[in-house]
Amino acid sequence: MQIKLKKIVRALANKLGYDIVRAYRPNEIKPSEIFHSLKYLRFTALKLEHLASLRIPVAGMSVLEVGAGIGDHSRYYIDRGCSITITEARSENLKYLKMRYPHINVQFMDMERPSLLDSSPFDITHCYGLLYHLKNPEQALEFISNNTNNILFLETCVSFGETEELNPVAENQNHVIEAYSGGGCRPTRSWVFNRLQALFKYVYIPKTQPNYDEFPIDWIHTEKHKSQKRAVFIASREKLENEMLIPFLINKQERHE
Repeated sequence: MQIKLKKIVRALANKLGYDIVRAYRPNEIKPSEIFHSLKYLRFTALKLEHLASLRIPVAGMSVLEVGAGIGDHSRYYIDRGCSITITEARSENLKYLKMRYPHINVQFMDMERPSLLDSSPFDITHCYGLLYHLKNPEQALEFISNNTNNILFLETCVSFGETEELNPVAENQNHVIEAYSGGGCRPTRSWVFNRLQALFKYVYIPKTQPNYDEFPIDWIHTEKHKSQKRAVFIASREKLENEMLIPFLINKQERHE
């Protein structure tokens, strides 16, 4: 009965746009211990180095970051003078975010049930490492589109395959880097690209992939790739004259060095 009551209270708070943040228990692993492991720090650095290499201007723009974790990507925009709104679903991550960025707009947001945001729409939306942790990524992309004036930066796990497939998967709801809802997906690149084309006038694939083994550069000889598969997409309201971007899916990419 007590567990049921807690769920009802949390659901009501979430509906109102708030989250209940609990204290850490003794011996509990804190989010920073995972996100700031040497492996994860390298992973984050290489993704942001790749994003910077695309030379897409963001300085001084308004930014919405969805599924921010503990805000390691947020600094990319803060350092460029952007006005940023950071959203996250997990209470332990929200607590860390609010301590880390006390003067930044940090809000609870469950992207399975997205709610209205202050200051929307934004010039840019940053969605790295979230889409594949959602049961309903199409709804999330529609929400992102409705709140984005100019550009979406999207990075997600994907599956090999030429056809449009969503590929639902179960995830560990209790793990800080897995799905908040307990369900995710591993869509094919075609699924993601075509959904973005329905929402944005221009959609691009970078010529390069981040210098990390989870980002394939050969989408034909798939037997060579043994780890998770990730891809980067750029969606825009206006045409981007950028030699680093290709306006269709390509099967061979280069490794960003």
